[in-house]
Amino acid sequence: MSAPAVKVAVDTVEANTKRGGDIRVTLSPRTVGCRSGFGGRLTLAPGEYVTEHLHPYSEEFLHVVRGRLEMTLDDQPVQLTVGDSLLVPIGVRHRLVNTGDETAEAVFHLSPLAPRPELGHIDTEQPLNAAAGNPDVGGADVGGAQAGGVR
Repeated sequence: MSAPAVKVAVDTVEANTKRGGDIRVTLSPRTVGCRSGFGGRLTLAPGEYVTEHLHPYSEEFLHVVRGRLEMTLDDQPVQLTVGDSLLVPIGVRHRLVNTGDETAEAVFHLSPLAPRPELGHIDTEQPLNAAAGNPDVGGADVGGAQAGGVR
């Protein structure tokens, strides 16, 4: 028998603002107990950005659903708009900026998972809000998250 599907409402997940913007990891080992990757939604106001970083173990898949964005990959800018999807390969430095005049939204997925959550991101630029912590993928807190209205 397969495991039951688990639905997560984006508004029930704490925002990660450490690197800029509003990043909400909705599907992760912490929220649903998955083991192959994690994903969620990113919102950036006009001019807002996510600081440069890289993922040493994971590919990142980004799908733009609203607005205009520019992803810089190893110093090479790529323009993105509604309907565009982008693959960020493992180990590639990347920084995302909202270059439009409206709020931009994208959905993302990263896989495979790093061996431990703290190994998933390497910051190559000073995070904007290091005091915000990192309510990301984390350990298995599935029970608490489900009790908080995640099911």
